[in-house]
Amino acid sequence: MANESRSLSIGTIRSYAAVGDSFTEGVGDPGPDGSFVGWADRLAVLLDDRVAEDTFQYANLAVRGKLLDQIVEDQVPRAVELAPDLVTLVAGGNDIIRPGTDPDDVAERFEKAVARLAEAAGTVMVATGFDTRDVAVLKHLRGKIATYNMHVRAIADRHGCAMLDLWSLRSIQDRRAWDEDRLHLSAEGHTRVALRAGQALGIDVPADPEQAWPLLPPRGTFEVRRDDIHWAREFLVPWIGRRLRGESSGDRVQAKGFVDPHLIKMHLESAS
Repeated sequence: MANESRSLSIGTIRSYAAVGDSFTEGVGDPGPDGSFVGWADRLAVLLDDRVAEDTFQYANLAVRGKLLDQIVEDQVPRAVELAPDLVTLVAGGNDIIRPGTDPDDVAERFEKAVARLAEAAGTVMVATGFDTRDVAVLKHLRGKIATYNMHVRAIADRHGCAMLDLWSLRSIQDRRAWDEDRLHLSAEGHTRVALRAGQALGIDVPADPEQAWPLLPPRGTFEVRRDDIHWAREFLVPWIGRRLRGESSGDRVQAKGFVDPHLIKMHLESAS
């Protein structure tokens, strides 16, 4: 995957490796074969469209449920080996939401991974966490996430990284941007993140990630309560159960590895 030149401009990205957890794997954005698509795959399609046919390479190394140290151990060395023109590293979120974790400590370990990737890749892009003020299960962690975000911004400045600012992406505050589990983005949410990522890289994107959503009729108290009960039964209770058993949703999941952007594009076009 490595390109001989290490001084590529953003306009000449011909290889991309995505590193991270469920967000980057694409959970919430189902594909036709049982795997997920997600914002990173969608960004790969945007980048592939900018270069000559069959000259772009893409690998998605992300696995759901992984903590930062697991990502550093399993995925970062692979990304370093590939030495792509672009690496996206979005990690630490699963650490931050765990009780007792220190965002300062997580950020210190995150920076070491960024420094390692910056030596091998043409461009490293990192991301802030989402603003969770309207996410019922995570809103009490808003201050902790904001602290981590400030560290990520400072790390990006120190290492010359591109910054994907998800905290300020207001369009994903809409509930339609989120999957039924309320922890992962929907297909439309992933689409908007991919568009914002393209903007962060300075490329032209086909739509505005902040485009207004169509108006929805207001929901009554009964409907909201019914949805909350369904969510708690189907998603919250199993999530708590996995935590109590020390299990991860990614324990038996393999990374996608190399993916053909043309196949991703064909799926997206057939689903539209």
